[in-house]
Amino acid sequence: MIRLATCSCGQLRVACEGEPVRISVCHCLECQRRTGSVFAVQARYPRERVRRLEGESGRFERTGDSGTTARFHFCPACGSTVYWEPQSMPDSISVAVGAFADPRFPPPRHSVYEVRRHAWVRMPDEIEHYD
Repeated sequence: MIRLATCSCGQLRVACEGEPVRISVCHCLECQRRTGSVFAVQARYPRERVRRLEGESGRFERTGDSGTTARFHFCPACGSTVYWEPQSMPDSISVAVGAFADPRFPPPRHSVYEVRRHAWVRMPDEIEHYD
C-alpha cells in the first residue's frame, strides 16, 4: 500500500509505503503553535519507506517540549507542514496525518503531552495516555 501526503496546494508531495509504525496525537505547546490547532496528529514511518515525489520544501527547525529538535518541511507556497525529521530518530520520518486527507487513515494509538491538553479535548479510551 502506498499513501500520498500533500500540502494544501499540492506542490509538496510525499509517498509512504505500508503501514506507519506509530500514529500519535501530540498536545505540546509547540505542536499547537505549528498546526494552529489544539493538537497535532502524526504518522511515523521508517525513512526508507518515505520518498518525496515532487516539490520544494521550506525548512524550519524547532526544539519541542521534550528538548529534542526536529526539522519540519513545509510548502513555501501554501505554508502547509507535510513531514518532519526528528533528530532523536534519524531513521524515521513523521508525516502529518491531515496531509493524507484520508478519513479511513488508521486512528492514533498514543496521546502525548496530555498535561498540555485543552480541557475540552477528549481522546478515545483505548489510546495510550502520556503526560
